[in-house]
Amino acid sequence: VFGKDITLILILNNLSFDHKTVKVDMSASTILYTRRAVTEILKATTSVDLGSKQGKHIRLKIPYSYYGKYLTTDKRIQVTALCEVMHMNGVKLLVEKTIILEDTNIIIKIPRRVVVNKAVNLEISYANPLPEPVSRCVLLVTLMNQQVKIHLARLAPRERSKIHFEFTPRRTGPLQLQVDFSCDKFSHVKGFVTIAVAPA
Repeated sequence: VFGKDITLILILNNLSFDHKTVKVDMSASTILYTRRAVTEILKATTSVDLGSKQGKHIRLKIPYSYYGKYLTTDKRIQVTALCEVMHMNGVKLLVEKTIILEDTNIIIKIPRRVVVNKAVNLEISYANPLPEPVSRCVLLVTLMNQQVKIHLARLAPRERSKIHFEFTPRRTGPLQLQVDFSCDKFSHVKGFVTIAVAPA
């Protein structure tokens, strides 16, 4: 989840009866959705001894403080581990994993029944998932082809807050409400919900 430390586990298994030493070069970079690297945020090298038919786990931790300010709006991190079996004529194995950090910031609560031409009160809950305060918070609400920009108070670390938003639907059928939350530390955290508007 965006704002939290990331923990990964690399599992190495020696499938043979021979003892093996594996050198592991690990790196992590923030990337765009096109997989183009933006910034390298972690580099580590370790060596693992594997006995006959033995398996071992290597734990890799990427703290939020490493990736937070380098993350793009795509919220993607590419982790690679190049495993080289020593004294085996350079046998190498490359392991790659792309992590897409999830947002859990926006929660939209709507009444069970929404009726045309009758005012509806929605609750929009938003949060700061970071271990540091954020300011210049803005909520952009899009509904019925109209946008409303709402300036919000600063949020303390891990703080959640909410606002109430009222509107009157003018036609029956599905309506999509989109919410976009931005601040000085991150931008474009989105949430949406489809509202079924019933006849009066």
